[in-house]
Amino acid sequence: MTEAPSRRPAPLPTERATPLDPPTGLAHLREHQPVSPIAHPDGTTGWLVTSNALVREVLADPRFSSRSELIHSPMRTDPPTPAPRGVFIGMDAPEHPRYRKLLTGQFTVRRIRQLTDRIEQIVEQALDATEAAGQPADLIQTFALPIPSLLICELLGVPYESHEDFERWTNVMSSAGSALADAQAAEAALTAFLAGIVADKRARPTDDVLSGVIHEGSLDDEEALGIALMLLVAGHETTSGMLGLGTLALLTHPGQLALLREDPALIDGAVEELLRYVTIAQFDVGVRAALEDVELGGRLIRAGDSVSVSFIAANRDPDVFDDPDTLDITRPPGRHVAFGHGAHACLGQQLARMELRIAFPALLRRFPGLRLAVPVEEIPVRSEMPVYGAYRLPVGW
Repeated sequence: MTEAPSRRPAPLPTERATPLDPPTGLAHLREHQPVSPIAHPDGTTGWLVTSNALVREVLADPRFSSRSELIHSPMRTDPPTPAPRGVFIGMDAPEHPRYRKLLTGQFTVRRIRQLTDRIEQIVEQALDATEAAGQPADLIQTFALPIPSLLICELLGVPYESHEDFERWTNVMSSAGSALADAQAAEAALTAFLAGIVADKRARPTDDVLSGVIHEGSLDDEEALGIALMLLVAGHETTSGMLGLGTLALLTHPGQLALLREDPALIDGAVEELLRYVTIAQFDVGVRAALEDVELGGRLIRAGDSVSVSFIAANRDPDVFDDPDTLDITRPPGRHVAFGHGAHACLGQQLARMELRIAFPALLRRFPGLRLAVPVEEIPVRSEMPVYGAYRLPVGW
């Protein structure tokens, strides 16, 4: 077992050769130093884990904590602070399972299947808007963002008319490039907006997830507000990123696109492969803090150290996936960690899968000649955001 080398650790790798490539240097680290020291912007030193097996080990080990007040970000300078009540992704047991259990019944496979017709309607509306926009259309604004935003608004009982506001606030809050004052102002605005929604649901409950957790879970306003904030942000950013970059992956791999077009029955495998290949979860999504000294991959992780797991590197691990840098929608299901792993695995993963399974085939049916309207190198991407994605995706057909 060895500790960190004396040379100064490098920052977290974030630069990519193309929008669909993993950050440069991750593959080298995974092969030669799968547990490597990294420098945090706040001056602390943490660890980066890049192999699939070790990523899973960290995420399943209760000695690595999710408590926000213990974790230093690999990309932000914000000091560690406790998660707001209800925001259980930043908590451990017993708080985490107590809150999560309240939502488990809202996201069952059965309930998600009941949403199929509504998701199909929302997708068709987005395709109509794309066609009406004319060519070139920005597929992020007409398709990738409206579908999950409208759906999560309906599930939570949040007015969709406010989507531009909460999307803007969310972007400012999440961006590593935002000034602290701007991020705090955005958070305050979003919190005030959602506080009004929570008060309305308590007084006039309807058939939505937020009303359900407030009244069935006996939550106070602060707890309900935290859950609403977490679900609203996670529910639209993640699926939007996958719809945009998943489409980009298909358009830049015409052979795979043709396979899916010829055999729509491949869609389940295609979705899993796109989740693996694209992997939108970047920094801050999988950071843990060691609660005690832990040996990991031959390294000694000291109590208090922050450990960042790279879902991107884990999903391109050649020890788990044959030819991992190749997109292959016929690939047998593998051990990808696009939705995380362990107790904190994504609660809404079945909903996300359903949206992707419906949206991709519908897009290809509506626009048989779909193509990029700009070179792939000109597509602006969200490298500074915890959830990766494209800012714009100009297409023609």
